[in-house]
Amino acid sequence: MGGADAGCVTTSVAELARNLWQHAGGGTITLHLGATPDDPWIEVQAEDTGPGIADVAQAMQDGYSTIGSLGSGLPGVRRLMDEFRIESEPRVGTRIIARKWAKRRK
Repeated sequence: MGGADAGCVTTSVAELARNLWQHAGGGTITLHLGATPDDPWIEVQAEDTGPGIADVAQAMQDGYSTIGSLGSGLPGVRRLMDEFRIESEPRVGTRIIARKWAKRRK
C-alpha cells in the first residue's frame, strides 16, 4: 500500500473515531487485514451502541449534519475508501465498514 492509500485509511479512521465520539458517545474501531490472491486490503470497522442513523441516505449527502458541522465526514470516508457500507438501526447502533485495497504495482 502506497503512502497516498495509507493516508486515505488514516484520515478515514480519524473521521470515524470523531463520529463515534460526537454522535454515539464512544464505540470501537477495529482494523482487519486480508487479501485475495492478487491484492491485499485493510478494512476499518466502526461500531457503536448509540442512537443509530435515522436516514442513512440523508447522512451520506455532502453538507448534511445533525450537529452543525460541515457534514463532510461520512461522504468523505466513502470517497477515500474503495468499499463502504453502513448498517444502522435507530436506538440500537451503527456499524460502518470501509475497505481499502492495496493497488499492486507491476
